[in-house]
Amino acid sequence: MTDTAIRAGAAGPKYGSMSRDRRWALRWSYFFLVLFAIFFLTPPIYMFITSLKTSAEISAEINPWWVFNPTLGNYIELLTQDTFLRFFRNSAIVSILVVTITMAISVVAAFALARMKFWGSATLATGVFLTYLIPETLLFIPLFKMFAWVNETLGIQLMNNWWTMIILYPTLTVPFCTWIMIGYFASIPKELDEAALIDGATWTQTLTKIFIPVALPGIIAATIFAFTVSWAQFLYPLAFTTSTSELVLPVGIVTTLIKGDVFNWGQIMAGALLGAAPPLIIYAFLMDYYIAGLTAGATKG
Repeated sequence: MTDTAIRAGAAGPKYGSMSRDRRWALRWSYFFLVLFAIFFLTPPIYMFITSLKTSAEISAEINPWWVFNPTLGNYIELLTQDTFLRFFRNSAIVSILVVTITMAISVVAAFALARMKFWGSATLATGVFLTYLIPETLLFIPLFKMFAWVNETLGIQLMNNWWTMIILYPTLTVPFCTWIMIGYFASIPKELDEAALIDGATWTQTLTKIFIPVALPGIIAATIFAFTVSWAQFLYPLAFTTSTSELVLPVGIVTTLIKGDVFNWGQIMAGALLGAAPPLIIYAFLMDYYIAGLTAGATKG
């Protein structure tokens, strides 16, 4: 037997074992992937099934996972109500303005903290992220007191207005978006801004001409996060708005479709699915940019 044959025979079981290990790894991966999909897709599927049922069928003691008499009545009734459309409009305006304000602040702040090194910049960057970790359940009480003080002192009524959310939501979105952008800006090679400064570019030109185009995936990721938070926020509008005309979508669905102990489950599920549509569409079209933006800041180039 030649040396080549001996080496091939010795290597054969090893490669065969590696191949078996890889197959088992793939099987386990698919197994847990299926479990993950079942766990997370079951609620929206059940919501969709329920939204196609009449109130009589929902309350009947029959198979809850099957629609015997499907109907689009719940969707039609919601979409033809001025109240629901007003909720949707309020949420859309608030989310768009909050995203605009958040990105205008976060991009500039992240660029300053990541590139324009100054005394205490690292500590300040950490403090920005720690601010995000404070739960909103603790923040809304001092914010409520601040708004009451503004009303008593300046006579400006900030309570029970949908535009008040434009002031409140950035307290949740700006810290995390700034942190994301700090990591992304830090991953950009320093040679780019050093070359721009040598060529006579100002810091503003460096940001707008170099960093923003290069950091576009990170900006998109932060934008998606800010939109999702502002669109789905529940506690702040619940605490600071009461009039039906001033409510946003998440709170409006709950307060108008739940009356006492009567739950209009069909319209609640339909409203929840319609409310989830805009973030879902955005994620579907920008998922690659979102993942790239979140992962790029994890390492420095």
